[in-house]
Amino acid sequence: MSTDPIPLMAGQRTSGIQTLPRAAEFLVGFSRLLRRSGYTVALEQTTAFLEAVNLLGPGSMEDIRQAALATLAPSPDRRREFETLFRSYFYGDTGTPAKGEYEGHDQDKTHVKDTGKERIEQTEGLRVEEGGSLSSSTERLTIRTFDAERENEELLRFRRALANALPMRRSFRTVRTNSHGSVDLRRSLRQIVRTDGDIPEPPLRRRQSVARKLLLLIDVSGSMKLHTTDHLKIAHAVVQTAKAAEVFTFGTRLTRITPSLRIRDLDHALSSAASRVDDWDGGTRIGPTLLAFLAVPRFAAFARGAAIVIFSDALERGDHIEMETAIRRLAARSFRLSLCTPLAGDPRFRPETAALGAILPVLDDLVDGSSIIGLTKFILSLGRPVPRAEAVGRRG
Repeated sequence: MSTDPIPLMAGQRTSGIQTLPRAAEFLVGFSRLLRRSGYTVALEQTTAFLEAVNLLGPGSMEDIRQAALATLAPSPDRRREFETLFRSYFYGDTGTPAKGEYEGHDQDKTHVKDTGKERIEQTEGLRVEEGGSLSSSTERLTIRTFDAERENEELLRFRRALANALPMRRSFRTVRTNSHGSVDLRRSLRQIVRTDGDIPEPPLRRRQSVARKLLLLIDVSGSMKLHTTDHLKIAHAVVQTAKAAEVFTFGTRLTRITPSLRIRDLDHALSSAASRVDDWDGGTRIGPTLLAFLAVPRFAAFARGAAIVIFSDALERGDHIEMETAIRRLAARSFRLSLCTPLAGDPRFRPETAALGAILPVLDDLVDGSSIIGLTKFILSLGRPVPRAEAVGRRG
């Protein structure tokens, strides 16, 4: 491949340092995104990427994708993550695939949706089945409507108590204090100058304590259909109260619904969330959707140091390796990782499935997620230490 520089666009200055066209700058930004996500991308690969796009025309986004695959060379085990980053960067996290793109792989893709409107297709509802038999990897795009909802007394009490119940962390910012702090050298020196060396009580400062981020991941697949409304009500109360809270839904797709839940009125907030999510009551791809969450740097930053609560029955169809990988990566980033499953409401429940058995050692909590009362009490206890989730598997 030729190493000649890419020609400048018409009308661009040629004297002095040559700057890239605006379109080329956008392409270079994708290489930077890959490096921030842990990919090894050399300068020569970025140059080759630009040259390949220049040679291809490009005629379509598929040309850019093929050029990126050929020159930026993602490893086979990270190919799916690479595809997610490509769609996140070039398509703005839209969930509707481009025409003719990824042919033959529709069931393997995980769409990520943050902002923007998408076409919503209405399909027939799922028939009612027992237990986890609704768990499926098949994608179904559906519209969900909620009846007029109002916060009950339990949610109102939860909102009043949440602000003071969240786990705290020590910030690097400091505040003035009269005791139990370290000497504030700057204020002390200024006081010494003002008083000619007389400083009987040196001023003190201490590190400020702030609430940790709270991240809620809500399973909206068919097997969780009976509990989705309650989980969204709790998520709305959390977003309305906590200063740093984020909410995502996952089924066969990943959707950020935090902007919808910022609407103060519960009924309007749920209606907005219903229009934003496309995969209500559909299949289940827990592992791929959580990996898609981690593949977007802006989303993965939400999990760093946060208390993460997953509302899901953890019924993953097929191989659970991706789910285990995603949960382990979330646990490594989080302050506390909790799984709230409706199955735990049964006294006979034991985490004996292959998926639950694999993730149990890295979970901090495995609790009953079948009622609003139980879930709100648990979230209010996130600031207090509790036995590890593995104790659930050993109860007699």
